[in-house]
Amino acid sequence: MKYLIFSGLLGLVVGEDGFCSAGSVISSSPSESNYLYWKVTNPTLSPSHLQDLPGFTRSVYKRDHALITPESHVFSPLPEWTNTLAAYLITPAMGAHFVMYLAKMQGNSESGLPSSDVERFIFVVEGSVTMTNVSGASHTLKVDSYAYLSPNFKHSLKCEASATLIVFERRHASLENLVTEQIVGSTDQQPLLETPGEIFELRKLLPTSIPYDFNIHIMDFQPGEYLNVKEVHYNQHGLLLLEGQGIYRLGDSWYPVQAGDAIWMAPFVPQWYAALGKTRSRYLLYKDVNRNPL
Repeated sequence: MKYLIFSGLLGLVVGEDGFCSAGSVISSSPSESNYLYWKVTNPTLSPSHLQDLPGFTRSVYKRDHALITPESHVFSPLPEWTNTLAAYLITPAMGAHFVMYLAKMQGNSESGLPSSDVERFIFVVEGSVTMTNVSGASHTLKVDSYAYLSPNFKHSLKCEASATLIVFERRHASLENLVTEQIVGSTDQQPLLETPGEIFELRKLLPTSIPYDFNIHIMDFQPGEYLNVKEVHYNQHGLLLLEGQGIYRLGDSWYPVQAGDAIWMAPFVPQWYAALGKTRSRYLLYKDVNRNPL
């Protein structure tokens, strides 16, 4: 016989052998679980589940890292965009040299342009948008599609229904006689790359050539897999967990994380990840590259 015991947010199933396992208090329909990245906007532990815990948040901000979780998101109108709300997750106020934000585009919405000399990367996590450039060429970007827009490149994003984007912007560290180009693609179009000494799967969404001063990685971990290297390096990171759950070490702290969580990592903060649960973990990772840190 099994007994179901509820304590706070957890349901514990006690079996005849005396062991406990966590019972789910969240239900998901097959239609929900079939759409890619649906837990980014519908996390397992969502803001609504924390309404009876006033003042509680999993978010943490420290000198060399931050964990920003969905219950802490503050959305407001996005300047220069129409019918769009944004939650800034990472900004230079933290010490970052880039911004990362969630943009929720509503019906009949349109993007604005970045500031002068600022490059932009967008990744669609929900819905679809139409991107048009100054020459009139257009692309439909659906879930798991992305685009890189060079500095001062005229473009617009339009949405007829609704869509959620993760957006990265930074002031381009240009090099003489080297220019970047518009890139449009999707994750599944990118090949798996070798990861010597590691077991996770890696895709890079941007070219690794010198003109590009950052890249976006998609990293996949099966349950129980983890980073072999305990990384400490000069690069900054901005991360959004797209699927799954796990444990992230940042500095001397260990954080349970789930789809929808965002992380900022400053240079030289010790970092390590292990995937938990029963499904794949996938995260999207910003990394500055190809520039001398001096």
